Amino acid sequence: MCGLAGFWEGVEGDPLRLEATARAMAGALEHRGPDDGGSWVDGGAGLGLGHRRLSILDLSPDGRQPMVGPDGRFTLAYNGEVYNYLELRSELEAEGVSFRTHTDTEVVLHALACWGVERALERFVGMFAFALWDARERSLVLARDRLGIKPLYYAIQDGVLFFASELKALRQHPRFRAELDRDALTLFFRFSYVPAPHAIYTGARKLLPGTYARFRVPSRFTEHAYWDPRRIARAGLEVRTPRDPREAEERLEDLLDRAVQARRVSDVPLGAFLSGGVDSSLVVALLQELSDRPAETFTIGFDEEGYDEAPHARAIARHLGTRHHELVVTSDEARAVIPELPESWDEPFADSSQIPTLIVSRFARTRVTVCLSGDGGDELFGGYPRYFLSNRLDRTLRRFPGFLRRGAAAGLRGLPNGLWEGLARRSATLRRKGLQPGWAAYRVNRLADVLALGGRRSVYRSMVSHWKEPERLVLGGTEPCTVHEEADLLPGGTDYERMMLADTLTYLPDDILCKVDRASMATGLEARVPLLDHRVLELAWSLPLEQRMGPEPGKSLLRRVLAKRVPRELFERPKMGFGVPIAAWLRGPLRAWGEELCDARRLASEGVLDPVAVREAWDAHQAERASLGYYLWDVLAFQAWHERWMGADAPRPPGALPRGLEVRAGGTASSAPEAP
Repeated sequence: MCGLAGFWEGVEGDPLRLEATARAMAGALEHRGPDDGGSWVDGGAGLGLGHRRLSILDLSPDGRQPMVGPDGRFTLAYNGEVYNYLELRSELEAEGVSFRTHTDTEVVLHALACWGVERALERFVGMFAFALWDARERSLVLARDRLGIKPLYYAIQDGVLFFASELKALRQHPRFRAELDRDALTLFFRFSYVPAPHAIYTGARKLLPGTYARFRVPSRFTEHAYWDPRRIARAGLEVRTPRDPREAEERLEDLLDRAVQARRVSDVPLGAFLSGGVDSSLVVALLQELSDRPAETFTIGFDEEGYDEAPHARAIARHLGTRHHELVVTSDEARAVIPELPESWDEPFADSSQIPTLIVSRFARTRVTVCLSGDGGDELFGGYPRYFLSNRLDRTLRRFPGFLRRGAAAGLRGLPNGLWEGLARRSATLRRKGLQPGWAAYRVNRLADVLALGGRRSVYRSMVSHWKEPERLVLGGTEPCTVHEEADLLPGGTDYERMMLADTLTYLPDDILCKVDRASMATGLEARVPLLDHRVLELAWSLPLEQRMGPEPGKSLLRRVLAKRVPRELFERPKMGFGVPIAAWLRGPLRAWGEELCDARRLASEGVLDPVAVREAWDAHQAERASLGYYLWDVLAFQAWHERWMGADAPRPPGALPRGLEVRAGGTASSAPEAP
């Protein structure tokens, strides 16, 4: 797991200057690779490659990058892991290739050189992004793994190509201009993240998952999709036939066994995140079965009602017999990481679960260097409550005229937020329906937002949207179209399947995986996601929906596989999520910080966000006329990012506290007793 960066100016340059620039770009990514760094240049082409290394396989200096092939033609800068590298190495050795290291990097380099880019990519199983320079053809290839687990940005400005694992590295090149893309910003306020291929800077883009781009000159390229979930989903609809339930379970178990086994390979300590939910519990159960000693598992607990999953994780760990580690975190300690967020997420990002994800990553890094994560189960096997809620809402909304729906929405908004929180605390029925304390008012407000809508597609788009009119909020911004507007996204598929596919294409790589990548890499931790082995996705789409997803709460097939290993009473409960009480914090300890960032005069002087729209939301939230904490978190996340990266004094020194935010840091670590 590493970070890569580079540029291609297209004209001959001074090698010393090129190398200094490549080193500076890579230096901005030191957190991704604290163990080693390197650079390589081609002065005649004006090209530089930089790399930072987190040593996972072959810890010797032989794994240093950028790595040059034996004949000097190909040079590779690579981030990630190819889990089937030993199998590929054997095939290459049979073809006469000799190796000097034990790294997967060298296998990737030789596979690309011997088999060509497309064939090699089709053979790779793993998570990766890379830049490959071909000195003979004078061409550069950028590529990204199938699901977008590893990031890769690129930008073309004034005929120069820049590329890196994170945007902060691009800013180290003196010719890169960090100008705000207001259209991309409207998408951020729609979704709370910037969806690919868009990026927050003008002229910058994210390389799409499952895609490679070939540059013949710095400003001209072609993109090729070597793998696409759309194709997998459409092919699955054509050949889908019901399977014997036992056969489907056995096939999934076999794939997951192999996926977890492959992701266990490491020359450094390895563990797993454990929340106590279905996905992480299944990954841990399989890891424990494959291990000859108790697996190291990690979770954090909160002192906030409705946000603490630690007891559930502890029960799973005790049943499985893992060596479980739990960090008890107070609200003050959780808020202490907020100043770090714009540094770790150097593109606006406002999924508030980034806070606990960063904390648990830092905690795990104290004992291990690699951690398995359970991400992906909801998108592949239909586990998000919004899938079912969207379906129910659409059926209900079609029964009533628009004026009644709008009246019901106004009625819900008119009731005090405290009412919903109180009902959620007192009613077990509401809690089973997903109206958990701490989230109740927010979810009722989201329900009110969609009541006046018609059509399932518009209902679902509203449910995944934060700001419903982002063009009103972002001055001069025009909202681009996304996957959610594609009428033919999945012809012949059910509405459930279209929602799951849309999330696989957008929410999964650009929110969930971005969150895990930045949080883990900020601490020098490698996170691996076995459920997102592409063969698991292909199996999921080959199954009928009733076998794959089942009735509410979904993930029927995953639940059956887990139930063979863990009693259902330990994991069958409403989905909690991994959030923090943003709404309450903004009315309490974060209010002064929020007031400063949302000050109307400040907003007017910056000229990016409409002060009226922001203040309307802020005042309504403070007066408890609406629960808008998660909408306002978008604004505050952007404002903090803007201050860090676009302010007059940007970039500020890492770790400096935003004005108005005073919280104390710390944490109490404890280990639960090992199961006998």
